[in-house]
This record gives sequence, C-alpha cells and structure tokens, in this order.
Amino acid sequence: MKHLITILFVLTISYSCSVKQQQPGNSEEEDIYFFTMNEQGQGPWVTVEFKRGESFYYPLMAIWLESLKGEYIQTLYVPESVATSVFRFGKVEDGEWEAGIRRWPQTLPYWAHKRDIKASDGLYMPDPDSPVPDAYSGATPTTGFVMTARTDEPVEQPVKVMLEVNQNWDWNEYWTNDKFPDDEYYKRSCQPAIVYEGIINPAMPGLEVLMKPVGHSHPSGATGELFEDLSTITTALSIADSIIVYMGKIK
Repeated sequence: MKHLITILFVLTISYSCSVKQQQPGNSEEEDIYFFTMNEQGQGPWVTVEFKRGESFYYPLMAIWLESLKGEYIQTLYVPESVATSVFRFGKVEDGEWEAGIRRWPQTLPYWAHKRDIKASDGLYMPDPDSPVPDAYSGATPTTGFVMTARTDEPVEQPVKVMLEVNQNWDWNEYWTNDKFPDDEYYKRSCQPAIVYEGIINPAMPGLEVLMKPVGHSHPSGATGELFEDLSTITTALSIADSIIVYMGKIK
C-alpha cells in the first residue's frame, strides 16, 4: 500500500508538470503568444517559434521569405504599427499620448528595402496610404511567440526565412546616444536592427532549423545594406534567446 501511494504521488506530479508545459501562460519562463497569419494563402504553412531573451523589451520585428539568392518573395508578418506607420504612442495631445503617424525608417530597414515599395515621402516604409495588407500584419508580441503563416503560393524549392528585430534606445559602449547627434532616426534605435536567417526545405517538412544572426541593418535606415560584422553588437543579440523555424503547422 505504501508503494502504491508513492507511485500515485509521482504520477500526479508528472501529469501536473506535463500539463503546465503544454498550456500557454503556465510555463515557468513566460506566457507564449500564438497567432496565425495569411490563412487564405495557397502555399504551405511556415512556423516560427521565438523564445525571448534576457534583453527582450517590446521589440518590433518583421518575418519574410526570400529565395536562396536573396530575392524577396513575400512578407509573413509585420506589426500593425509598422504596417501602417500609426503607432499607439505617436503624438501627445493635452499632455496625453495618443495614436499617431510616425515615420521611422530605422525600425526595420532591411525588410523595408527588400520589400522595395517607396512611400510618397520617399521612405521605404509603409504608410496609411500604402499599408501592408491585413493578412500579413498583426499585434506586436509582448512575450515569446509562435507564429504560423501560410505562403501565398506553393513552395517547391528551399527558401530562406528572414527575421529582423529592433528595440528602441538600446545603446551600448559603441552605439552611444551621441554617436550621430544630428540623426534623429539613429537616436531612437542606437544598436541597429539584427537580421536572422534560416533555410527551410519543402522536401523536409517539420525539420526544425535554428535561425542564426547574419548581420545588422543600417543604424538609421538610410539604406537597405546588411552589415555582417556583429562585433559591436551586445544586448541586441539577446533580444531573442532562440528562434526556430520549420515548414508546417505548429507541432
């Protein structure tokens, strides 16, 4: 009888732990935000699992597809604020923050230039007159997340999944607040956006690929260059603890 009680106790504890791991919001680390994009697409599903790192503090990010040659294919996800340039804290009225238009090319410049759509003000950023369609835009995750998106068209060859992430005012000893004192765009970014890459193959659905940082964007968004030297980047590299991508729906 004593052994039976011990076994039942162990099983109860094991079951409780397994339920905790399966239910978002009950893990010991953080809540996980699950969302789906472009459900009406005609191609396969792509899933990105983003585990936040110790420097995560409300970053903005874009996720998109490229060919192995680096040719832009389509956006999978971008925050609604970037998709429209209407930010929740966009202007101050009577001492209170209100939503308003902010033209911030430093936010996600590598994605924006890859997309190659210039707004009427000359910036490679969406605006209210030419927003990113709703199928590819959504809320800004405030935790780690799992995004599942469907591609517009069938994918028959390996493709690159790209993710660009940027966090405001994260200066360090190299990217100081006064490095470019006359550049207002730079001063809102400091450490530039970090670009991650992972290659997925439709012939191997479900194969998990760890996305790796391949460079950083222009610090003020003036160009669409990718700078491969990451030696001056510190905390921006720990916005994400890990980013996994695979072809298929969430496992």
